[in-house]
Amino acid sequence: MAMVQRPSPDLDTYLARRRRISARLHVENAALVLYGGELATRAHDTEFRFRPDSDMHYLCGLEEPGAVVVLTPGKNGDDEPTFTVFVRPRDSEAEVWSGRRIGPEGAVTHWGADAAHPISSLDDRLPALLDGRETVYLPIARWPKLDAAIQAALTDLRRHNRDGKSPPRRLGAVADLLGEDRVLKDDAALASLRRAIDISVDGHLAAMRQARPGMWEYEIEAILAYEFRRRGSTGPGYGSIVGAGDNATILHYVDNCAQLGEGDVLLVDAGAEWDYFSGDITRSWPVSGAFTGEQRAVYEAVLAANIAGIEKATVGSNIDAIHEACVTSLCSSIAEIGLLDASADEIRERALYKRFYMHKTSHWLGVDVHDAGRYTLDGEPRPLAPRQVLTVEPGLYIARDTAGVADGFRGLGVRIEDDVLITEAGPEILSAKVPKSVAALEDLIGSAV
Repeated sequence: MAMVQRPSPDLDTYLARRRRISARLHVENAALVLYGGELATRAHDTEFRFRPDSDMHYLCGLEEPGAVVVLTPGKNGDDEPTFTVFVRPRDSEAEVWSGRRIGPEGAVTHWGADAAHPISSLDDRLPALLDGRETVYLPIARWPKLDAAIQAALTDLRRHNRDGKSPPRRLGAVADLLGEDRVLKDDAALASLRRAIDISVDGHLAAMRQARPGMWEYEIEAILAYEFRRRGSTGPGYGSIVGAGDNATILHYVDNCAQLGEGDVLLVDAGAEWDYFSGDITRSWPVSGAFTGEQRAVYEAVLAANIAGIEKATVGSNIDAIHEACVTSLCSSIAEIGLLDASADEIRERALYKRFYMHKTSHWLGVDVHDAGRYTLDGEPRPLAPRQVLTVEPGLYIARDTAGVADGFRGLGVRIEDDVLITEAGPEILSAKVPKSVAALEDLIGSAV
């Protein structure tokens, strides 16, 4: 039988993460319980490809449906983790149909579990693992099966309180624990994220080189998916947005079923996954090879905002400051290009820009495309720190039926999104290899059309 593949990146990385988390659990006399997720029905008796729960994979690399892990401080009283795994048992007949399982033995041998048991024993063993803990951290209300198992364990401990059992007094949200670890990328996380973004870059460049008037949005989506997979990615980290013309004014457009028209601007928002970390890049470009005057004006307005926002992505700044820089830049541009007949100050003060820019500018990027981690601390914007990765993605969206604007602006959506690493030396644009200047775009697209 083929060797069970070890998790990526390596066991030492996952052990280091468990040690960091366990140190906090030790201080709080707490336990962490995670669920690997379930196979989701696609239709009738077919299922979607399994993707493990992000927190589960981040902590231990497991990709087993239905797995449960319990992390507790070591029984000797220090902060060394005790890593207990519950998985499906080996089943030769089932594995012929749906692939090999790691089984309890494999969880120890290949995934570094301190102890491993069949998932059927969870109800019997979980109370002892939670006994005497002050807090249990879990993904509250994310997985009903896990919620039910924990509630059953707590009920069992309460029932045996007279026998010396001590149920946890508090349930804590896993985001308060793992989310704060995930927001500061360790070396392995940064390596995986860089790889995801590099593959995303290749996909965007391939789409730019191959897009032509007359093609269909789904063809561009297929080019992206092909480039992602051929470079080893598991596929898109989220539903790829490929919107031409007026479709680009729909923020989360994923139908991708219209034809690219002559003179359209195409908006592509797509990112590849690597080790379940996701890139997230958006570019907008003229499928015919050159912007019209109005298209170029809008594009350069968004580009100026993108650059202004990135300049604010520095240690000690915050995501709100990035957004404010983008809004200030957009308001000036909206007045300058005549998109609205009003001054920049009036556009800002009356929030008139929200007709065309209705979303925030940034989000954390990591295992999830909208990654875990708090945006505010004690009611204030969280200061940016080295090893955080975020997006900067201003845009202008002018639907075809927008009243009060010149015809040349209508049916035009432009967003420019980069992935940015916060460093002591200033922002590092991880997605910089995808061109975004007008000259570079028109040169690349024009030479291909």
